[in-house]
Amino acid sequence: MPSSLLDTTVLSNSAHVQGPGLIRQALGKNAATTPLVMTELRDGVSLGLVPPCDWSWLQILEPTLEERTLAAALSLQLDFGEAECLAVAQSRRCLFLSDDLAARRLAMGRGVKVSGTIGVLLLLVKRGELPVGDADDLLASMVTHGYRSPVSSLADLL
Repeated sequence: MPSSLLDTTVLSNSAHVQGPGLIRQALGKNAATTPLVMTELRDGVSLGLVPPCDWSWLQILEPTLEERTLAAALSLQLDFGEAECLAVAQSRRCLFLSDDLAARRLAMGRGVKVSGTIGVLLLLVKRGELPVGDADDLLASMVTHGYRSPVSSLADLL
């Protein structure tokens, strides 16, 4: 069973720098998302906002009726993809990965553990799979593509 649910923000940040490789290296079989997130990602590709990538390895978790009901309630505060992803993460007790501050705050308020793009990069650095300088280069590249990072260097967080 996957233990990490990723929303569109984290997937698109990865797509801009290394494609799915970054997420796959960090989370492997623990990574999953939801159908609405994949729809948002495909829409981003269609609009030229996100580079096309092969996400075929990423698990897509179909929400249960209960999770869809929760997602509908959460969609009053969040975009549909984030709401669906958070509903599944909450229901299945998974880590919720998002870079959207409102989604993260709502998740934490519901007792859901959160992380995001910075967490993915830090995980790879801490495991010795990515030097800090390379992680900072990826982060800088994400920033040029619109990511609003809370830090300019991961070294500040180590």
